[in-house]
Amino acid sequence: MIASKLISHIIAPLRTSDTGEEAISMMNIYQVKHLPIVNNESFLGIISEDDILDNDMNEPIGSYRLSLINPFVYESDHLFDVMKKIAQSNLTTIPVIDNQENFLGLITLEDLLKFFANGFSFNEPGGIIVIKVHRNNYSLAEIARIVESGNANVMSSFISTQQNTGELLISLKLNTNELAAVISGFERFDYIVHSSYTESEEYDNLQERYDSLMKYLSV
Repeated sequence: MIASKLISHIIAPLRTSDTGEEAISMMNIYQVKHLPIVNNESFLGIISEDDILDNDMNEPIGSYRLSLINPFVYESDHLFDVMKKIAQSNLTTIPVIDNQENFLGLITLEDLLKFFANGFSFNEPGGIIVIKVHRNNYSLAEIARIVESGNANVMSSFISTQQNTGELLISLKLNTNELAAVISGFERFDYIVHSSYTESEEYDNLQERYDSLMKYLSV
């Protein structure tokens, strides 16, 4: 999935002639804290709520000094890159541009979270196993073989790094709540099973936290 597939055309960009008060009003309407500034079709930058509050709200935003260094993504960028840039700058929206730096639209954090929640099997029944492995020993093919030998399949996976050791924590969403055979398989091949969760134990809590986040973003 690339950035152009998730563009929202509902939220209009700001113009340099818009005042800070008008910009804040737009942010309140769309429930975001960042909006792009566009001149005709050319992308000029992105303004934050803090930028506006630090200036005279009666002045046009074209006179403001922006704190963000033009965060944007190209229309062909993968959504993993979109998420990375949103996280790096703590954005609620990110502009999407073409190769001529023309503004095409924007992606909201809410839409991005919904995509990942729907696209990475959060709504599918099944358990979760978290294993720990050294980076040099990581093999997705071997992990998948072990899971399949336990009569299960990997629906999605997420990898995080433990900063103090450099080891990887690999979270595996499986298509079954029967995890015993898979856990035994990992232990047989000397994998450290960090934790495991069945749908009845944790999945509902995960869904509740996601629903709560969506409600918060809509406030």
